[in-house]
Order: sequence, then C-alpha cells, then structure tokens
Amino acid sequence: QASKQASKQASKQASQASKPSQGQVEILRALVDGMGKVQMSAYLVNMAARIVELHRILKPTGSLYLHCDPTASHYLKIVLDGIFGRENFRREIIWNLQTSSGYKSQINGYVRGHDTILYYTRGERFTFIKEFLPHKLEYVARFKKTDPEGRKYRDDRPGKRIQYLDETKGVALTDVWSDVMSFQQHSTAKERLGYPTQKPLALLNRVIEASSNRGDVVLDPFCGCGTTIEAAENLGREWIGIDVTYAAIGAIQERFRRKRVDIWKRIDVREVPKTRAEVEAKLLDEASPLYPRKEFEKFCVATIGGLPNEKMGADGGIDGRILLRTGEQAIVSVKSGKPDVKHVRELKGLLDKKHVAGVFITRRPPTRPMKDFANRAGLHAPEKAELFAVKPFPRLQILTLDDVLAGKLPELPYRM
Repeated sequence: QASKQASKQASKQASQASKPSQGQVEILRALVDGMGKVQMSAYLVNMAARIVELHRILKPTGSLYLHCDPTASHYLKIVLDGIFGRENFRREIIWNLQTSSGYKSQINGYVRGHDTILYYTRGERFTFIKEFLPHKLEYVARFKKTDPEGRKYRDDRPGKRIQYLDETKGVALTDVWSDVMSFQQHSTAKERLGYPTQKPLALLNRVIEASSNRGDVVLDPFCGCGTTIEAAENLGREWIGIDVTYAAIGAIQERFRRKRVDIWKRIDVREVPKTRAEVEAKLLDEASPLYPRKEFEKFCVATIGGLPNEKMGADGGIDGRILLRTGEQAIVSVKSGKPDVKHVRELKGLLDKKHVAGVFITRRPPTRPMKDFANRAGLHAPEKAELFAVKPFPRLQILTLDDVLAGKLPELPYRM
C-alpha cells in the first residue's frame, strides 16, 4: 500500500512539472544566441529542462553531482548557477583519469587527462560526510615506535607530544580525485561490461557515501548500465534509475539478474514492453513513435543481456553482441519478419575466432530446417575452458520473441 501511495504521489508531482524562471530562460537564450543553433546549444537546452526538474524534486539537504567532459563543463556551470544559485555551487571536482596512452594520445596537442564533476547542493544545509584517504607509506614510516599494547606512535613532534598512528584519520579528500581508475586505464577490469559510458563503482560509491545516509533516495536520471543503482543498493540507499535506451535497461537487468538475484526479483521496471501485444504495439507498429524496427532489435538484444548496436544504418547482419567470460563474444541477429534457414546460415558465416557463437532471435516460430541447421553447427569449446570455469556451448542458438519475454537466456558463459 505504501508503494502504491508513493507511486501516486510521484505521478502527481510529475504532472506538476515546474517551469524555468524568466532569469533562467534569459541565461539559456543568451548561450544559444551566442553559439547559434548547434549541437552544443541543443544539448544545453535539453539539460536545462532536466536540471530544473531535478532541482524541484531534490530534498532541502540534497546534492547534485553532474559529470561531464571539459568541452561542456563551463557552459553547464552557467546553467546550474542560474537554476541552483551561485551560492549553492560547492566544488568543481577534477577526476584525474591518469592516462595518456592509446588512440587519444595521438592528438597533436595536450592529451585530455581528466573529466569534470560539478557539485551543487539544494541549500545551505546539506548532508556531507568527509572522506579521508590512507596516509602515504613515507608518512606511516615516521611512526617508528611501538607501545606495550602494539600501537605505533611517534614522539618527535614539537614538545615531545606523542601521536598515535591509529588516531590519525588519514589525508582529507580534496577536489582532485586521482585514486579512482577509469576504464580507459583498466579496460580489462572484471567490473567492465562493455557499455560505452560506464563509470567505475568506486566513483559512485564515493559520491553516494559523501552526500547521503542509509535509507536516503538516490536518483540517477541518466543511469546508463546501472553503476549508480548498484552502488546505492550496496550502500543501503533507496534508488530510482531512468534511461531512454533498451541497451541501458537491459544492462541493468542483466547486472542484477546474475549478480544479485534477490534484488532482480523486486525491481520494478516501468515503460518497457512485457507482453507480445505490447512489443508489437510499441515497437513494430508503423504508427508508433519508436518505429522503425531497429528499436525491436535493440529491445530483444538488451533483454537477453547483450549490447545492442547503437549506430543506425547497415549492421552487416549483427544487431548486438554478448560479452563472454572467455574474452570472446557471441553475436546476435534479430528478425521481425518471416524467418528462413538462410538467415541462420548467414549468421553462421559471420562467426570467427572472436565471435564464437551466434544467437538468432525471431518474432515468429523457427522452421524445422532452421533448427536442424543450428543443431548441426555443434559446440564451441573455449581454450583453457577450465580456467574460465565454462563448458562447451552451442555455436548457434535460436530464441523466439516469446522465449525472450519469458526470460529465457542463451546457453552462454556471460561475462558477469
């Protein structure tokens, strides 16, 4: 009952969306007029509308953290100042990526080595828990003496004052964060899902622990593959995640479906088709705003835990990929029309050393020749299978739309 009441209240608040003030409109108009109608100005208009709403629903002691790269941070700060007030700007956090290798290092100029996190609060009184980092080894080495209880201390300070190591909190965290690795540095991290904008869990842990208490609500309106959601859950916070793509929602579902089944069973996913009738009405009806069929392909791939192709245009028959623990990939092909054995044969022709298995998803029931061809494709046995704790799995697998909606997954050693 409480959940229903909260849902009704949220719906009521959503219907009372606030409008930007005249001053906020003038700030935005000045930015757009100055830059012209370009991609950046469109982005700022898009963000401003959302920031106004975030400010409206934020509790009086709440905080907002906005992550961006240096190409937009200065514009966004002007927008945020206009909405939150300059007096509620707290810090510009520099996330030092500490990397200058790879493709981006080939630029003829300084290599970008940081991202920006703009930190604002709703008002003067806000939740903040200060964080301390461990002392450097050189500092710890100064505590050369040990008392009878085994506590390390030093007495070389002025006045021979005794200082115990276990009474020092550590080094207060500054607004330059160099201790959290990005996936540019650590591309082989087990945590990495292959989602293009994924952030490290440690980054979100820090933000949530600093600006909220257990039981508080964490909202991520651009939640991507769900790092904020997982961090909030692990830290005992309530949470809401919003995203517009099936790739994001599918990644979040897969994250919890495999790592935390208990959470997966109680997640409430809204505005995502759950029945064949809903899929056909939203994704396969030419009158639907989500048409063309690319959205159907993305939906199917994401629902089985894969990464859909986000780019439009020709895809060579590959509509998505599933990352495997072995470092290999399975490729996914989706067909909304009449299926034929030639489609499965074409999928097999795309397999290679990296793409070792294919999953064919069909809206309509597969034919007997399709099933027979898939069965004849045999099994893939990864090298060092014991090291990865995997068994041989079918090289070609066929799922129907009904299978996907029922939660059936391909027989694959998913990375997560």
